[in-house]
Parts: sequence; structure tokens; C-alpha cells
Amino acid sequence: MRDCPSFGSYKIFVGVDRFNLPVVSAGWRWQAGCVCREGGGPVAAAGRGAGRACGGQRGLRITARTRDNALAACPGCGQTSDWVHSRYVRHVADETVGGRAVVIDLSVRRLYCENAGCENFTFVEQVPGLTRRYQRRTPALQKVVDAVAVALAGSAGARLLSVLHHALTWASVLNCLMRITLPDRPTPRVLGIDEFALRRGHHYATILIDAATGERIDVLPDRKTQTVTAWLKAHAGIEVVCRDGAGGFAQATTAADATIVQAGDRWHLWHGLGEAVLKEVGAHSACWAKAGPPLREGRRAATTRERWRQVHGLLETGAGLLEWARRLGLSLNSVKRYARHSEPGHLVRAPQYRPTLVDPYRDHLRRRREEEPGVPVTHLLHEIKELGHTGSANLLVRYIAQGRVEADHATLSPRRVTRLLITDPAHLREDQRILRDQLTSACPEMTALAGAVRDFATMLTPAPDNAAALTGWIARVRAANLPFVHPYATGLERDRAAVDAALTLPWHNGRTEGVNNKIKLIKRQTYGRAGHPLLRQRILLS
Repeated sequence: MRDCPSFGSYKIFVGVDRFNLPVVSAGWRWQAGCVCREGGGPVAAAGRGAGRACGGQRGLRITARTRDNALAACPGCGQTSDWVHSRYVRHVADETVGGRAVVIDLSVRRLYCENAGCENFTFVEQVPGLTRRYQRRTPALQKVVDAVAVALAGSAGARLLSVLHHALTWASVLNCLMRITLPDRPTPRVLGIDEFALRRGHHYATILIDAATGERIDVLPDRKTQTVTAWLKAHAGIEVVCRDGAGGFAQATTAADATIVQAGDRWHLWHGLGEAVLKEVGAHSACWAKAGPPLREGRRAATTRERWRQVHGLLETGAGLLEWARRLGLSLNSVKRYARHSEPGHLVRAPQYRPTLVDPYRDHLRRRREEEPGVPVTHLLHEIKELGHTGSANLLVRYIAQGRVEADHATLSPRRVTRLLITDPAHLREDQRILRDQLTSACPEMTALAGAVRDFATMLTPAPDNAAALTGWIARVRAANLPFVHPYATGLERDRAAVDAALTLPWHNGRTEGVNNKIKLIKRQTYGRAGHPLLRQRILLS
């Protein structure tokens, strides 16, 4: 590239003998050996002579000719030659100028190779920066096409290129994409591995990245243990593998090299604890929901208590789970759920009401009913309508009948209570902290659960003593009456080495999860129809 005094940088074609560009229209003029468009980008050539150019609304056609006395190297052996066999004209498309397509009619020489031992009898000279073998686009235009192909792939890329005045079919765009050479990346010291769905529930692939830099390394066609093991054996030098709790990746890493340190992902550890806490909170909803709307005491609650008594009555006789399920006419999972709880109240769930138009006026209604217990509903409706209420009388009557006015707080779902428990107290408002303390003091189990969550959160910051702290945490959880957290603690013990590495080492699998999210966008751009070769090409080049 060279600089034009008036228009900045412009193309320079080395080795071009005659470059024909007289004035095409009033918008074009000569300047210092280059042709510049008023208000647009310049096109220039180094060489001598003058000729012609044709311009119109659809495009610009440039005529050029290579030098006669220049030496050219044979692509087969590298021997230079100026022995001319013949000439022919190549039609090379270039980047647009002033919003118009550019085609260069370039006359090039076919030369004899003067090396008798070369397999090429003749060859065609190439102009650096302008032509390539078997290409009808300049390197600059090919770079634009490749960038569009990587970003948009087939049909979408072809539509964008048509706006840029380059007509290509979707198949040509895909061919350009598949011809791009993938960069040769070194084997990372810390490898991040995860799976993603090609078709959810049926076909999965595996993404491998450098966990330290986030650079994509490879995409495997499946998630089989044999495939991952073969890849790890072929790439020596990996010291740490960051993964989630998938047992297949753990088995593959151990089979490939037992000395590789396997580190779990801290986000997955915290997410797994959150799922266990949600189940435990739901089991104790009868405790923390006392300050809210009253529990529903209907036929469903009575049936639940009766089934609990039947299951625990059979439990005392020593019968097996299958026998219980057969006698009671229940599924095996239902029998396990009843047997897991020590009290029937743990099976009763707190009522979950949707937000209504009356919620903003609950404090006003509560204050008025405390001041005047027998106040008519019509008076209350008139008062809140003056405050801006737009709902009906039936909505207010149902709201009062459900006991939502006298409750200390609005109706809460187990998921919202769980969110209050697992959120950093520093990120909660004052009223949320008060509500959280009120909920955790509802029963000893909720207090123990809040303490377990708080202690585990302190271990998410990597530190050398977290491994010993985790041992004490598991012992305390198993000693507490938290049946839904016990399986989570057992899972930590089963994968203890990877959990200890996650809590003591700085590595994590967050970058791999981020790449997975970007893969979802790439998949949807092709409507999920891209095969593994095409998908791998786009993932590694994106």
C-alpha cells in the first residue's frame, strides 16, 4: 500500500506494465500516477503507459498488462524465467470503488520453465497483491468474502455480499469458507472441555479450548470416551483439564494420562448446591410459609398426610420399596418421596399465588382492617380505587379470602426463598435481609441450611485450605437433618479430587461455557442443519 496526498492509502500493483485508466466520468481525475474518485476511494498502479477504462452505473472495468521483461518464478521448482510462451487475459474481481463493482482485465504471460527437470512445462506469472493461482478474485476481495463466510455462512453471507456488489451463490460462499486454512494452535497447558448438543437428546459434540486464553483448540464429532481419550493421547503436554461433573470426560482423562489434574467447575458446584437447596426449601415450606398466606387445608393435603402414614406404617414392618408401591398402588418414586420425609408437614407445599392488581395496596388494606375489622369490602374497594386501583371487586374479595392481606409478607415461592438464601447478603436490600433472616429462623433445619450455604460460599474463592474446609462442611451437612442436601454431599465425595482442585486452583471452565453460548448462535444461523465439518470450521475461525 502507498499513500495518496489527497485520499490516503491506495492499491499498488507491482509488475504491471500498462494500467489503462483515463477519466471515466466527471467524478474521476488523474493525480500523481493514480486515478482518484472525487469523494471516494482511489485506485492506482505503478508502471508506465496509458490506456483506457470503462465505467458505468453497474461497475468499473480496468484494463492492465504485465511487464514484458520481468522475471517470474515457476511455482513448481522456483526457477525464474522470462521466456514467453503466450499471453491471455484474466478477469479478476476487486473490491468496490465508490459503490461500484470493479473488474480488472489483466493481460498476463504464460512462460516456459527453463528447468528441464521440472514437471511444469509452462506456467502463468502471478502479480503479487493482485492475482493468485486458480482465483478470479483479488486477495483483498477474497479476504472480504472469507470474513463474510465465517460470520454468516451460506445464504445470509450471499445476501450480504450482493449488497456489497459481489454476486456469489450460497454454495460458493460455503466453498470459500471450507477452503480457509485453520490456524495451527499449540497444545494448551490447561484444557477446557465441554459438550454441546447438535440435536438435543440425540447427538452431541465436544468443544476443546485453552482455558487460560479462551482460544478454541478443536471440535470433536461426538462425546464418546474413546474419542476424547484418543485426542488427549495425541496431544501430549496437557497438565490440567477443566471440566464439569460429566463422568465420561473424567474417565477419558484418566484413561489418557492419570497424571493430568482434573479440576471441576465452581459454577457447576454452586449450581448443584442451589438445586439441592431448592428441594430442601420446598420440603420446609410449611415452616417458613407461616408468616405468609395460610396453607391450604383441603382434600389434597389430607390425602398427602394419609399416604405418608401408610408408607411409614409399612416401613416399620420392614417391607421393601417395591412391595410398598405394589400395595399402595403408587409409583416407586412417589413411595421414595414419602419415605424420605420424617414428618407429613414437609410434604405440604406453600400456596403460590400470582401477582395481582391488589398487591400494591396490601399495606393499606392491612392497616384499614386492623383499625376497623368489620369494614365492608365495598368501602375498601372504593378507597383503593381512589389510590389508582383498576381491578374488579371479585379480585379484591378473592385476595382477602386467601388471607393475603393479613400475611406478614407477600406470597413467596420456594424458588424465590432459595434465591434469597444463595444471594450474597451484601447484594440484598435491607428489607430483603430482614425477610431472609425471618425465613431462616422459621425452623432449625432452615437455620442449618442457611449456615451450610454461607459456609460453602466462602470456599468458592480458591485457597489452599479449602480442601480441609470442605471435609468439615460435608461432615456438618451429613449430621444435620437435610435429606435433600445429603445426596449432593455424596456426589462431592465421589468426585473429591476434581472438587478439591476446583476449590484450590485458579482454573475454571467459565470460558468453555461462554464458547458454548456462542456455538448456539452459530448453530441457529444455519437452522441446525450444519454438519460437523462446517460447524467445526466456523467455530474454530470465529
